[in-house]
Amino acid sequence: MSTLAVVEEILRETAIPMSVREIVERAGSRLPSKSKTPDTVVARDLSMDIKKKADGSLFVRTSPGRYTLRTLAALTGTATLGEVIAPPATGARAPTPSPAPSMTALGARKPAAAAPSQPRARSDSDAQGGGFAG
Repeated sequence: MSTLAVVEEILRETAIPMSVREIVERAGSRLPSKSKTPDTVVARDLSMDIKKKADGSLFVRTSPGRYTLRTLAALTGTATLGEVIAPPATGARAPTPSPAPSMTALGARKPAAAAPSQPRARSDSDAQGGGFAG
């Protein structure tokens, strides 16, 4: 059984979006990979499946690090990450962001202290090459 088949089975059993860690904990020994970092393997496989298959993938990312089945997301109305980031529909206008405050609106700031301008006194170790260069 592949990693994604095990993940699909777990997500069907729980029917809620889950983090990669939660998926791995539930899967236990069912995961085919004997990696020392199964979280990384599951996250990679899910990300690659979603990236390669796009809307054809069985899985959707509901938020960073959380996944569910596409069919369950549609049934429960869970917003997927793509829907949250998706641009507004044609004809609809995105809200205009408020302008950034100008430098004068931030108030007066105290200037940073300047470094001392006096050169460092040389020592015998500097002349002999045994000192720290600097």
